[in-house]
Amino acid sequence: MTIKRINSNSRLSGAVTFGDLIFLSGQVPGASTEVSGQTREVLDKIDALLAEAGSDKDHLLSATIYLKDIQNDFPAMNEVWSAWLSPGQAPTRTTVQAELARPEVLVEITVIAARR
Repeated sequence: MTIKRINSNSRLSGAVTFGDLIFLSGQVPGASTEVSGQTREVLDKIDALLAEAGSDKDHLLSATIYLKDIQNDFPAMNEVWSAWLSPGQAPTRTTVQAELARPEVLVEITVIAARR
């Protein structure tokens, strides 16, 4: 089987495909300053990478969500996440609190998906 790297640089790839599996790097937001907006930005990036790799959110297998402040930001993030998912298509999921790469980043999400 062939490994394909998408949006690669010297440190990482935005996505890697192997067979029928797609692995996305952790996606972080751009401009938004609150967790709902940041979550939407991250999910938009995930949609774009999955499309480029030949899949979509309905083929998610697993997600890991990292929150800077799980106590305060979990409800708002979860509301955006739940609205984004198609009914009956929820992947396995883990949500943890973590120190993220930059102080302004409140949420980072990584996923594994199957090809369509």
